[in-house]
Amino acid sequence: MEETYLLNVEGVRKKILHGGQGELPKFQDGSKITFHFQTLKDDFERTVIDDSREAGIPMEIIVGKMFKIEIWETLLSSMRTGEVAEFWCDAIHTGMYALVSKGMRRIAEGRDPLEGQKHRCGMGNMFDYHSTGYDDLDELQRTPQPLIFIMELFRVEEPSAYKRDTWAMSKEEKLAAVPVLHSEGNRLVLRKEFRQAAEKYQEAVICLRNLQAKEKPWEEGWLKLESLVTPLVLNYCQCQLELGEYYEVLEHTTELLQKHNDNAKAYFKRAKAHAAVWNEREAREDFLRVAHLDPAMAAAVKKELKLLGERMRKKHVEDRKRYQGLFQQPRG
Repeated sequence: MEETYLLNVEGVRKKILHGGQGELPKFQDGSKITFHFQTLKDDFERTVIDDSREAGIPMEIIVGKMFKIEIWETLLSSMRTGEVAEFWCDAIHTGMYALVSKGMRRIAEGRDPLEGQKHRCGMGNMFDYHSTGYDDLDELQRTPQPLIFIMELFRVEEPSAYKRDTWAMSKEEKLAAVPVLHSEGNRLVLRKEFRQAAEKYQEAVICLRNLQAKEKPWEEGWLKLESLVTPLVLNYCQCQLELGEYYEVLEHTTELLQKHNDNAKAYFKRAKAHAAVWNEREAREDFLRVAHLDPAMAAAVKKELKLLGERMRKKHVEDRKRYQGLFQQPRG
């Protein structure tokens, strides 16, 4: 039997369609809520706007992380595990739905949810509105209106019970995660699992970059974090060299050297990437910088320059033969 409730929130009504089990879960900051949802218009046909089951992936939000539709946290916090409930929400709570739905649809389509609006807040993008790319969402954005949300709550996990995404971590959690990720990356390198190792190093770098964004560049806090970032980037680049992703190495080592132009290891990895893509002059210049900056690496540089010379001579011979065959006239 359906039961109707008021949540003591203006402009919200709740109707329980299927009761849940047990006590009301403990919803605390950092808890992860997993659920399916359906969004409908409040019209005679109850037109369906979105249905997470069609995408086949349940929705997840983190309590206390300012999800753009703030009312969803309130709705879900009133539910028991396994419960299915219908919520009517007035337009005062649904104004951001079009932007959120756009992002969710892009993810379901395998596209970048921030395409065309990077480095800008959701509110700024709303005021700079042209089109979401979806006609029904454009209508909602032009004329906010009441919506109906049907939600099924699957589970509520405490912060310590699941692996948290980087964006959902506190500053202390990010700092604690970095050495763990670094060690996991090193362990994977020893097993020659370079792709998985690169992912660990990259995740650690993202943690630190997020923290750096809150510091003033080149001041003490920023520099301390940068000293942790540099070896992780170098490890990441070494993995990419092993995987043959040479242009990825060129991009990241060049970015690093723009800030730290005395880093011999960065020059060495960039030189190897240049050599791999036949940039002979650039490779030689970087190898010579390495020998100048760190005499202890002179023997390694000498070996790499010898290999580079042999590869380039072999390539010139092969190119010459290829061109001769190209212009040689066939005999009658």
